[in-house]
Amino acid sequence: MGAIEEIYADVEADVSEEKFREAVEQKVEQMGGLADEETAAMLIAHELSEGEVNAVADIEPGMEEVKFLAKVMSVGELRTFERDGEDEDGRVINVDVADETDSVRLAFWDEQAVSIDEGQLAVGDVLRIKGRPKDGYNGLEVSVDKAEPDDEATIDVDPAGGSTIDSLTLGQGDVTLRGLVLDTDSIRTFDRDDGSEGRVANLTLGDETGRVRVTLWDDRADRAEELSAGTAVEVVDGYVREREGSLELHVGDGGAVDEIDESVAFEPEADDIVDVQIGETVDIAGVVRSADPKRTFDRDDGGEGQVRNIRVQDGTGDIRIALWGEKADKEIGPGDEVLAADVEIQDGWKDDKEASANWASTVVVLEDTVDVTSSAGGDEENAGLGQFADGEAGKDTPASGTEAESDSASVADTSADGGAVTGQQIEFTGTVVQTGNPIILDDGTETRTVETDERVQLGQEVTVRGHSTDEDRIDADDVF
Repeated sequence: MGAIEEIYADVEADVSEEKFREAVEQKVEQMGGLADEETAAMLIAHELSEGEVNAVADIEPGMEEVKFLAKVMSVGELRTFERDGEDEDGRVINVDVADETDSVRLAFWDEQAVSIDEGQLAVGDVLRIKGRPKDGYNGLEVSVDKAEPDDEATIDVDPAGGSTIDSLTLGQGDVTLRGLVLDTDSIRTFDRDDGSEGRVANLTLGDETGRVRVTLWDDRADRAEELSAGTAVEVVDGYVREREGSLELHVGDGGAVDEIDESVAFEPEADDIVDVQIGETVDIAGVVRSADPKRTFDRDDGGEGQVRNIRVQDGTGDIRIALWGEKADKEIGPGDEVLAADVEIQDGWKDDKEASANWASTVVVLEDTVDVTSSAGGDEENAGLGQFADGEAGKDTPASGTEAESDSASVADTSADGGAVTGQQIEFTGTVVQTGNPIILDDGTETRTVETDERVQLGQEVTVRGHSTDEDRIDADDVF
């Protein structure tokens, strides 16, 4: 084996021997005879190994330079921008690439961007890329210094294939995803910096791999009110962002959410109620044993809030779930099988645990065709939810709305009509539904306004002791 062959054998970079030899010859010519082939081969080997990563998943924003192999998944549109102090506009085009481990967005600039816009690059091409990683607007991005096609390399990813929910990655663009609509929200408006009004709405999709929250912007927000739970849809040209530690799929003016005439499997996996712990965010599935009426209360901002409690039972136990905001309007009654996803477990009345379904939660009335997998496995005790529909299971759990009344706070002194006697000592326990001074507590059957300087958190369970100043107001001496 010759010297060049030995040097090439030690090169860890993914490059053919033929291209390695071509690079050696170019290096010898470039150095004008100052280096022989062996020296040039050592220089090329060093250049190839410096910054080389094994896979896209190994790329990190802190790296100065990376070299890697990836397949083109999508090509964006050419955009122009003004450069400070220069007359000529800059140009940029984004290209999404991937390998078997992950995907990443590339940024090509100026002449490279124009060449790609003119058709030099196609979806499915495999590129050998050299560039500088950074944190871009949509996540990790590589600013490309050099990219060359590699016709000999093979990467086993399909650009034409749609994504599944569990395969979504931060910064991913041009996402096509099929899913089942689980939940929808109403349209909200906001003021943009330029004075225009923006519109946004959310829906939740599920497939056989999981769930994802979808954010719909401006004209696309209408789809949240046009679609109903149980509809199969396809998201086209979505992009992945992060919100409070969770991935979301966003759809803007360039994307769409279309109904499809196909079935989409959704198999939620729920946590056993008996195992949930305070402070956890969990998924609960079971049969509704009781449903209280909706109650309203005044917020600090002058608006009106609303909440409704239901009690849900699975094969291991039961728990009260507080449905806040629009979720309180859902048509849910005893006997319904429901999934309450991403609910927060809190300390409830009499040391009982309860779940809070807030804006980030999903509450779905399940169809008979949806099977729920218990985290305990497929044993007979926890298999499915239909075993509770006849009311035989969980005989210790009340099936009527009166159970919420039994959980209500004790009132030390009441008048003949059930209201508190003004000026009398009173004790009340409930969930904080408004902070500040006064705070508002809700115990599942009624709300009380409490005058106190104590700092409490929204959703916290507290007990107050003090004197009643009118029928539903308490001047608190103690908060604990």
